[in-house]
Amino acid sequence: MSANIKAVTIENVRELLELSFSQPVLFYFYSERSPACLNLGPVLQRVAQTYPDALTLAVVDCDQEQQLAAHFGVRSLPTVLFIKEGQPVDGFAGEEPEQAILQRLSAFLPKPEDQLLQQALPLLEQQNWTEAYPLLKEANELAFERVDIRLQLALVQVELGQLDAAEKALATVLMADQDALYQSVKARLELAQQAADSPEVKALEQALVTDPDNKELQQQLAVQYHQVQRSAEALALLYEILKQDLNFGEAKKLYLDILATLPKGEPLASSYRRKLYSLLY
Repeated sequence: MSANIKAVTIENVRELLELSFSQPVLFYFYSERSPACLNLGPVLQRVAQTYPDALTLAVVDCDQEQQLAAHFGVRSLPTVLFIKEGQPVDGFAGEEPEQAILQRLSAFLPKPEDQLLQQALPLLEQQNWTEAYPLLKEANELAFERVDIRLQLALVQVELGQLDAAEKALATVLMADQDALYQSVKARLELAQQAADSPEVKALEQALVTDPDNKELQQQLAVQYHQVQRSAEALALLYEILKQDLNFGEAKKLYLDILATLPKGEPLASSYRRKLYSLLY
């Protein structure tokens, strides 16, 4: 039996009702003597197994726990009650198909984007930007209207050097939503943009204007771009070098090192991996 499927007795019913303040609890009243219960039981187990961390199935054997069934006012079997914050908020008697049960539950279960955000928040506290990025990127794709998710993603983009993407995300935030988090991300972005134009970068860019085909200068500038998290520009320079000479200096190693630092799900990494494979094969 899954950890989120529990047998209910008079001794632990209060504990399960308290649990309903943090997540929905399905109280399933059944009898092994009922054919309808034998059909519904496996359906409810599958539903519970679909949401192992967000839902508990509380199974009441009414042949053994008649007092509990009477307390909840159960008059026919099977009966399912959706309990939230200690109170029934929905339910049904008899059999229902799995899809109908999931539809009923959708009003009480956390949305996928909320689950992704909750997974990302501890990573943000640990400043684990690389692992937080794919979670927030997926959450943002699922619910682009959610400004809170978009701002958290923009924060991660700043920390990963994706400054253009972060700037575009902030530009979509309306005045009414420009809260403390928005101001914090904007300030970080401005600092990162200033750091991205270091004196070393400017000097090498100027040198390349007068000597645009100098591969050594290109490689040095790629290193500087990478150090200030301008990964897209670094990869573009290194790719141009490798197109002409696959074995030039440290270009291939630098290229692979930069790809290795990009977070999972970053389109830039996929694009430049394909470009390198096209050169190699």
